[in-house]
Amino acid sequence: MVYQPALGQPIVADLFNGENFAGNHLVYLPRLFDRFDIIAAKSQAAVKSRLGNRPALNQSSLGDGLHIVVYQSKPDTLNYATFEKFKSFALHKGVADIEAKHAVRGLGAGPFAEVYTRFSKSLVGVGGAQGADRRVGLEAELVALENPYTDNMADGADVQLFYRDAIRADTQIELFEKAPDGTVRVTLHQTGTQGRATLSVKPGHTYMADAVILRKPDPRHAKRRADWESLWANLTFRVPE
Repeated sequence: MVYQPALGQPIVADLFNGENFAGNHLVYLPRLFDRFDIIAAKSQAAVKSRLGNRPALNQSSLGDGLHIVVYQSKPDTLNYATFEKFKSFALHKGVADIEAKHAVRGLGAGPFAEVYTRFSKSLVGVGGAQGADRRVGLEAELVALENPYTDNMADGADVQLFYRDAIRADTQIELFEKAPDGTVRVTLHQTGTQGRATLSVKPGHTYMADAVILRKPDPRHAKRRADWESLWANLTFRVPE
């Protein structure tokens, strides 16, 4: 992804399915997403491309300033043979009481299914990159409270997590840090009572923050016969040199 294109250059980004900044480069397939937009200070545009194009995003910017690229996947289903594998995932994402919650709901050892949706945002600084991130209507959403391209990041990057229309406190944020040499470091953070966390960042590094919210599946997913639903809030950005 080009995080700081010059004014007049297009916004170019790949869709990845993987982890640690690695994985499969996905092509542009509208059947895979419910939303794919570019948002600037005073305007917004849907991402439009040709079916099968890669990179999936290669589109003119909306002028000078901070842009927010928004991607919401369509819900998908993951099947588990046993509870232990799901428990390992849940514990890794900071849901310490998953075993008790599973038992209270009368769910067994397996097999069972999880339905999941990804709510991703990427901050792109076009030209002077002035502007601010903001809520864009995602059900699970991470918001940068500072502009990583123009603000002083010496004391860290402040973010806030939302779930529906409320702040989300006491939730783990996993931060992936990619150095200029390609090495990736992972740190864990926790949102406070106001849903905020401060992420330690370094100049010249790229960051991806994610937070996972687990819940009983929404009734709209009834046909999937899933036992759990996960909502993935994701935010990527780069800190300039």
